[in-house]
Amino acid sequence: MSCEVDIYGALSEFIGACVSEDAVTLLDINNTVPADMYEESIKGKFDYTSKDIFMGFHCGNTSSRKLSSCSMKYQMIMARTLPEEVTQGTLEGDIMPGDITFFRLQSTADAKLRAYVAQGEVLPVATKSFGSIGVFAIPQMGRFYRHVLIEGNYPHHGAVAFGHFGRSLFEVFKLIGVEPEEIGYNQPKEMRYKTENPFV
Repeated sequence: MSCEVDIYGALSEFIGACVSEDAVTLLDINNTVPADMYEESIKGKFDYTSKDIFMGFHCGNTSSRKLSSCSMKYQMIMARTLPEEVTQGTLEGDIMPGDITFFRLQSTADAKLRAYVAQGEVLPVATKSFGSIGVFAIPQMGRFYRHVLIEGNYPHHGAVAFGHFGRSLFEVFKLIGVEPEEIGYNQPKEMRYKTENPFV
């Protein structure tokens, strides 16, 4: 279920549900993994740098079937300014490890459709946090975040399908009118983005 009046987020989730024939979720993608967590639980155990990982988080909108374990609680962020009793009803738990596809359909201010697709995984690492949350790893995520998500003015919500569906989602986006050059993806390190400095 989408939130924060995110219409394209809800549409992205619907597309993901049709493609995957499974539950999907919508998460914030702008949360970093603490350095000590990376050093303790990820470095040397998984083939990812600290720039490839991030916390996928939201306040409790992920299906219980996609959480390793969960409990019904309240929205801790809203409860800072509102009575706790009006913030009840969020699912708290770590997202199950496994393959994922992060993706989104979006429109520009002048009504031009664009999208992105990136395949990765949720790592089996305890988040030690709240909400529906997981440690996500996408190869070359740092470059993808900068040259696709930020430069493309995408909102901080991304849809998550549980499995690798990049090929199908790319074709769906083309079929609904997104020009292929407007579909961003996490390019391998050997392939530069248009705005990427070649001397780095």
